[in-house]
Amino acid sequence: MNSSSPRTVRIATRASNLALWQANYVAGLIKQAAPETAVKIVHVTTSGDRDQTGALTSFGGLGVFTREVQKAVLDNAADLAVHSLKDLPTESAAGLCLAAVPQREDTADALVLPAGAPAITDLTSLPPGARLGTGSLRRQAQLLHLRPDFVVTGIRGNVETRLRKLDAGEIDALILAVAGLSRLEFTNRISLRLAPPVMFAAVGQGALGIECRDTDTDLRTLLAHLDDPSVRSRVTAERALLSHLRAGCHAPVGAATHIESHDLLLEAVVYSPNGRERIFAEGRGPKTDAIALGEHVATHLLSQGADRLIKP
Repeated sequence: MNSSSPRTVRIATRASNLALWQANYVAGLIKQAAPETAVKIVHVTTSGDRDQTGALTSFGGLGVFTREVQKAVLDNAADLAVHSLKDLPTESAAGLCLAAVPQREDTADALVLPAGAPAITDLTSLPPGARLGTGSLRRQAQLLHLRPDFVVTGIRGNVETRLRKLDAGEIDALILAVAGLSRLEFTNRISLRLAPPVMFAAVGQGALGIECRDTDTDLRTLLAHLDDPSVRSRVTAERALLSHLRAGCHAPVGAATHIESHDLLLEAVVYSPNGRERIFAEGRGPKTDAIALGEHVATHLLSQGADRLIKP
C-alpha cells in the first residue's frame, strides 16, 4: 500500500463481543503492518444474530453468520470482513477472496461447568443423564458417541449468554471453543479441555478468515503480511476435506491438523448425528499440497460411507 496516499480500511464484523475482539485484533495487525493506515469498524447484524432461538440449520445453515458481513464488503460499505473461519463456507462468495489467515488460537473444545462446581478429570465424571448444551451437531455426535446417556440440548446466543444460562441451571454443562473463551478472557471457566481423540474440532476452528474484494489489489498486498503460511496450509487442507465431502460447516465432521517438518498431517472423523456410527481417516502429504491431502482424506472417508452419515 502506497504510504504517500494512506487510506482508511473499513472492517465489517458482527457486533458480539467475540466478533468485535476479532475485528479489533485484525485492526491491530493492520496497524502493525502499515502504521499509516486508519482503521474503522463497521457493525453488521446477521440472520444468525437476529434469530437466537431456532436451530442454525432451520434458517439457512450455511453462511448464517457470514452472508451479511460479506455483502457489506461486496456493496462497498466495508473493505474487508473478519470471520471465525469455522463459520465461513468453503465455497468463496463471488467477488471475494480469502486474503489472510493469521496466527491460530487453540483448536480444542472446552467443557464448562457451572460457577463453583468441583473440578473433573474426564467426561466419565459427569452424572448419568447430564444435560450438555451445544448448538453444534459435530459436538453433539461426539458427545453421544462417548456417552449415549447424555442429554444434549441446543443452545444459542453469544458466549456470555450461554454462560449465564449455564450458571442459571438451565443445563449441567456447556461445550464451547477454547479459542473464544481465551479471546474473551474466560479461560478460568474451562473445566476440561476436549481434544482428539476425545473430540475433534470443527474445520478451521481457532482460526480467523479475512476476506476482501478480489479486485482490491492494494489491500490484498497489505493483508498478505498478516497471513501465517503454516496456518494457511493447515486450514486449506481442512477446508478442502470439507468441500470434497460436500459437507457444510454445521455437519458432524471433525478434523485435526499438525505440521511435522515439511509434512502436513490430517486426521478426520465423520459421525452419525446420534453418535452411534463413526468413520475415521488420516493422511500425510507435503505442506505445499494441502488441497490434495484434504481431498485424499475425504475420498477415504467417502469410501467408508461418510456421505450416508453427512446427509442421512
